[in-house]
Amino acid sequence: MSKTIKVALAGAGAFGIKHLDGIKNIDGVEVVSLIGREFDKTKEVADKYGIGHVTTDLNESLALKEVDAVILCTPTQMHASQTLACLKAGKHVQVEIPLCDVYKEGQEVLRVQKETGLVAMVGHTRRFNPSHQWVNHKIKAGEFNIQQMDVQTYFFRRTNMNALGQARSWTDHLLWHHAAHTVDLFAYQCGSPIVKANAVQGPIHPTLGIAMDMSIQLKAANGAICTLSLSFNNDGPLGTYFRYIGDTGTYLARYDDLFTGKEEKIDVSQVAVSMNGIELQDREFFAAIKEGREPNSSIAQVLPCYQVLHDLEQQLNG
Repeated sequence: MSKTIKVALAGAGAFGIKHLDGIKNIDGVEVVSLIGREFDKTKEVADKYGIGHVTTDLNESLALKEVDAVILCTPTQMHASQTLACLKAGKHVQVEIPLCDVYKEGQEVLRVQKETGLVAMVGHTRRFNPSHQWVNHKIKAGEFNIQQMDVQTYFFRRTNMNALGQARSWTDHLLWHHAAHTVDLFAYQCGSPIVKANAVQGPIHPTLGIAMDMSIQLKAANGAICTLSLSFNNDGPLGTYFRYIGDTGTYLARYDDLFTGKEEKIDVSQVAVSMNGIELQDREFFAAIKEGREPNSSIAQVLPCYQVLHDLEQQLNG
């Protein structure tokens, strides 16, 4: 495929804008349709990025013959059904994390993806962040093996708001959204499936209906372990911090920055063509479409993560 890839992007909120900013740097790709919940706000974003078609209905965009691919940055609860709609409309699709919050819906997405042969991937951004890619290269070169990962995912979100501090139309989830990043990354970095998983959670929030604190333990088939702490109650530095403890060193990953265990900064600027994990994720999606291949973070590659999340949910509800 040498022609320009025409894209429809659904979700003009905080994450949709991150994708639009990333796509600006990628040749041979044009966003031609923007879908949002509120027409006027969506049109405002579309005008800023020079996007001609604006709608509040995903199906309207899927009906556009020129659209080759769709990026979904919509509420979690819509992800699986919208991914299926895109595939059934003959469009390649990248859906933001998580793929689903019901495991059997994720299984159905994989079945339809295999049936259509279209490119379908999930936004497991940690696979693409230069800091984690650097560690991955070390592992693949046989220079580093993970013994333990210690991960903290902390937010201060006692009301239902997004990354821009705006009111959300849906409720975020520590297990199905935020834990998904680390569960997938742990298995991916170890190159080994998760064989044991345990979870405990704090009290359920009276109005949001979700646990605001959670602790997860994982073990991979190769013996590596992971401890993950998650909170929406943390009034302090926000975000996710990863400590890789290995046989030849310790590394601390904070977003796209990487340090040794002694806080010496490691230069990861040459790992990839950009320091922006979202842009790198989008580059992989479009490259897979052009090259007719399976992308990194394909539905098939990430589905085992959702099996683990499903098992943990059963445990927590048991």
